[in-house]
Amino acid sequence: MSFFKNIKNIMQENIRDYGMFIALFAIMIFFTIMTKGIFISPRNISNLINQTGYIAVLAVGMTLVIVIRHIDLSVGFLSGFLGAIAAIAMVFWHLPVGIVIPMVLCLGILAGLLTGALVAQLGIPAFVASLAGWLIYRGAILLATLKTGTIIIPNKTFNAIGNGFIPDIPGLNFLPGVHKGTLLIGLLAIILFIFSEIRNREKKKAYNFEVPSVDIFIIKIVLISILILGVTWVLAGYNGLSWTFVIVLVVVIVYHFITTQTVLGRYIYAVGGNPEAAELSGINVKKITYIVFGSMGMLTALSGILFASRLQSATTTAGTLFEMDAIAAAYVGGVSAAGGVGKVTGSIIGAFVMMSLTSGMNLMGIDISSQYIVKGAVLAGAVIFDVATRNRGK
Repeated sequence: MSFFKNIKNIMQENIRDYGMFIALFAIMIFFTIMTKGIFISPRNISNLINQTGYIAVLAVGMTLVIVIRHIDLSVGFLSGFLGAIAAIAMVFWHLPVGIVIPMVLCLGILAGLLTGALVAQLGIPAFVASLAGWLIYRGAILLATLKTGTIIIPNKTFNAIGNGFIPDIPGLNFLPGVHKGTLLIGLLAIILFIFSEIRNREKKKAYNFEVPSVDIFIIKIVLISILILGVTWVLAGYNGLSWTFVIVLVVVIVYHFITTQTVLGRYIYAVGGNPEAAELSGINVKKITYIVFGSMGMLTALSGILFASRLQSATTTAGTLFEMDAIAAAYVGGVSAAGGVGKVTGSIIGAFVMMSLTSGMNLMGIDISSQYIVKGAVLAGAVIFDVATRNRGK
């Protein structure tokens, strides 16, 4: 009985963290059954990851923006505009990829800092400042593609970012048809995860923090290890890990480390929790605002690169509703509308939840109008859940 009681207590105390994992698992099971296994096929899972990539990196940045109690509506068309700039630079200016990508990322940072300046220095509400950006970048992308329309990108290296896969390990003949490099990465990920969990548990015990019982701890490690192995096995059955997946993984690891293991991360959450108290405690709130919006701009540029690479072109409609998908992913992933609460890992799960809904309903042949209604209901449910858990905490 104590075992089940421990599970119940852990679920109640960490429902915000575990709720979206449970929701994603339930959604995947539902669509797997309804599509007779097509949804969970290696090809569809690989496509789902590549389609989620450009929204996932936006959701990471948007999570931090919402954590500090702001919003950024400009990221959608800024993403499309910067993707068009990348296409123009390669097709018409004949610049190499090695120059284009850093250039576009720097332009994204500058755009983010501009929005941050309007918010931090002039005190303009982020909604209004970013709405102005939404209009400006919408016009900018139309101007950039006015004469050419859709710009086809012939650069194979650039297009591989959104469509290519990591190379397999040569010379290994066992398990034919299976991507051995992906399996090896999956096994390394499991080892690193187990090592990290053990180290974190020992660190908490050293400071006399409460930790789960040994049996719960082991079950958690086993279940997540099985999940990692399952995902890598499914992907290894197709073409292996895509470069998009690798990029998203690197972004998540870097931002997870920053937000959980650095002083900057603690300052960001302190500002989101109470900006006035943070200012009084010596934290430069304006500087944090600049950093978060600059980071959002950089990730927006990366999103534009991923999307243009995925389509192998830049279009006049690129970026449409990206900001809404990113905001929805952040909220569904557990970020609080009140600020100060939210994890970048949760935003990634939120992005997969929203894109899984889209993919599954497309496979079932559900019309687009019904898809919007379902996704809107999911978003509303996530916000209601946030309010309910905060009220219960009070």
